[in-house]
Amino acid sequence: MENFIVSARKYRPITFESVVGQQHITGTLKNAIHNNQLAQAFLFCGPRGVGKTTCARILAKTINCEHISAQSEACGECDSCKSFQNGNSFSIHELDAASNNSVDDIRSLIDQVRIPPQVGKYKIYIIDEVHMLSQQAFNAFLKTLEEPPTYAIFILATTEKHKILPTILSRCQIFDFNRIRVEDMATHLSHIANNENIQYDQDGLHIIAQKADGGLRDALSMFDQIVSFSNKKVTYQAVIDNLNILDYDYFFKLTQAILEENPAQALLILNDILNNGFDGSHFISGLASHLRNLLVAKESTTLKLLEVSERIRAQYLEQAQKASTGLLLSALNISNQCEINYKTSKNQRLQVELALLKMCHLSSAIKLSQLGSIQIPNTAEALKKKHSSIAQSDATAIPAVIPSIPVLKNPTEENNHANLHTTPLKEQSKIAEPANLPPKVKKGGWGAVKSSIPALPDLNAIFDSKSEEADDDGPSLIRGAEEETVSFEQFLQVWNILAAKIKKENKINLYTLMTAVTPKLDGNQIKVDVENMVQMDVLNTAKIDLLNYLRPTLRNFSLDLTGIVMEHDVLRKPYTSQEKYQAMVQKNPLLETLRKDLNLGLS
Repeated sequence: MENFIVSARKYRPITFESVVGQQHITGTLKNAIHNNQLAQAFLFCGPRGVGKTTCARILAKTINCEHISAQSEACGECDSCKSFQNGNSFSIHELDAASNNSVDDIRSLIDQVRIPPQVGKYKIYIIDEVHMLSQQAFNAFLKTLEEPPTYAIFILATTEKHKILPTILSRCQIFDFNRIRVEDMATHLSHIANNENIQYDQDGLHIIAQKADGGLRDALSMFDQIVSFSNKKVTYQAVIDNLNILDYDYFFKLTQAILEENPAQALLILNDILNNGFDGSHFISGLASHLRNLLVAKESTTLKLLEVSERIRAQYLEQAQKASTGLLLSALNISNQCEINYKTSKNQRLQVELALLKMCHLSSAIKLSQLGSIQIPNTAEALKKKHSSIAQSDATAIPAVIPSIPVLKNPTEENNHANLHTTPLKEQSKIAEPANLPPKVKKGGWGAVKSSIPALPDLNAIFDSKSEEADDDGPSLIRGAEEETVSFEQFLQVWNILAAKIKKENKINLYTLMTAVTPKLDGNQIKVDVENMVQMDVLNTAKIDLLNYLRPTLRNFSLDLTGIVMEHDVLRKPYTSQEKYQAMVQKNPLLETLRKDLNLGLS
């Protein structure tokens, strides 16, 4: 039985042409070799698994090759190439700076540099993870790196460029390696699968490439794992099952539920996802990425930013046409806010569910805002015509102060007072809703929407005088000429009815104040006892509303209402020695005489 070799080693590139996704690096190095313009030191930096060490080895092998091709590639047949491939080359040395990071290790390397190469033209030193060198080792390495022998070339590789001293950086040619694109990795994986006679789905390879996050070595490791898991059948389902990845179908179904304003279905999908072992933070992050992809799919110019297979791309295009840009942007903002608050929340699942409910109501909120919008006239003539038509109307409405208080029209007329007594109190409290409000949006179950639209200025009254506008700043007392004698029993009956109405309106503070102590009626003066100044403020705030109900109901427009703060005998508990003594003296005055006779003091 042959020993298994992982794909990351078996299919490691051996030429510049076979390097995946780093054409800007390999092209520059090949031109430098062709033009014989090799630097004395190179620094390869970038994330893990993108080919830094691989390119360093290819460069070292190529510049020592005895028969370099016209394309600046190593022949792979000469003694130098074979010795390198077998790992016994005397001209190419690899050093792991993570385990050889002391000054003594660098001094040993400097001593070796002084010896010229026995085979080949150059002596190459590849130092991997160079950022792990200590401060003293870097300083010891500076002089040799700046002025090495003509036959010595240093190739440094690191994943953390910011940890390297600026003095080292200034002595090297720096090459920044990019993360490998998803398309390039998927193509490379399909090439390996064809060589190994492995069945695969293109969607599955794309998922592996996305999960690798730009690192080809990670992608090859996951590929080997899934090949073993699925018995050489790399399918889409096998990939998402083995790598614990949220399926695209979950997000497409969830977005469809949001578009259909079906919160119940959205919560069921979330429950299914959580039951499969996925974290809520992982889910909300994936949903944000999905919404981002839908926004990208709405424009043909940004479609290239979708790093997915053709089948998934078609699904994105189809769903993007159903969703408006405003809805997607609002949903993306909600998911982003949920992701920020997730870690600090004590009830994390509730955070995600609340975000989904908000998203499901976005369509209704957008429709409601559109229904509530008004169209402003284009010209001043249109406003003047509208104003003149309103001015011819005879009715002059007085706005109600409290919704449960009847609205009176010109209360000085006798017939209005007669109607007030013949109409039952329940019917008086009914007020017709304004006709210019937008229609209410009603939905059953989860879809019920309740939204408030800010009041807009009345454009029909734009030409009214400023004095009239000033009168409408706050509630005012209803005026009248009637002044009938009111008995205390009549007053108390109406007072209790008004208190019950205020309780229904959930004004508990005012209700408590009105019912705690029975008010007094002194002629036309209503006197209400209050406990403190806080209750006095509550009474003064509601005074106009109360009188606007009591005056027309009792047919006496001279009634007035005042609050009286009740006096309390406050007994303060003595704390200090002086206070305790004074309290004792109040109970027994002879105690003070005794103290003076004995010439005693207070401690």
